[in-house]
Amino acid sequence: MRLALALGRTAGERGEVPVGAVLVSGGRVLARGHNQCIRRNDPTAHAEITAIRRAGRLRGNYRLPDADLYTTLEPCAMCLGAIVQARLRRLCYGAADPKAGAIRSTMRFPFGKLNHRPEIRGGVLADECGRLLKGFFADKRRKRARAARLPVSGS
Repeated sequence: MRLALALGRTAGERGEVPVGAVLVSGGRVLARGHNQCIRRNDPTAHAEITAIRRAGRLRGNYRLPDADLYTTLEPCAMCLGAIVQARLRRLCYGAADPKAGAIRSTMRFPFGKLNHRPEIRGGVLADECGRLLKGFFADKRRKRARAARLPVSGS
């Protein structure tokens, strides 16, 4: 999870929502990713999706049944769908996502009718993951407020 946090910080430094994800298999890092939606102009370029895509290319298979995903934020429905499709063994996430989290926050993903359900563990380094996100959005609000107070030239 610490590596996922570092990747989240990288995303934040680049102006992306600071989420990082790491896929581990056999105790080794298989793939990693961070949010790149803005840079790629791609709403699907979430950290989890980026890591899963890389791992699939490396393995030559979209199914990754021996892999564990560590992500700093509770996945959204799209990412959780990809986690199920990839047949990941385990999902460990940090902070809850009250705006888009699909496990416990905004909805309860309907695993009951699916043919795969990963083991899920939430709250891993939750405080640290939450601070990263809260700090990022607080900084964005401060910058927006400061920009709103600047005089408009030519007025």
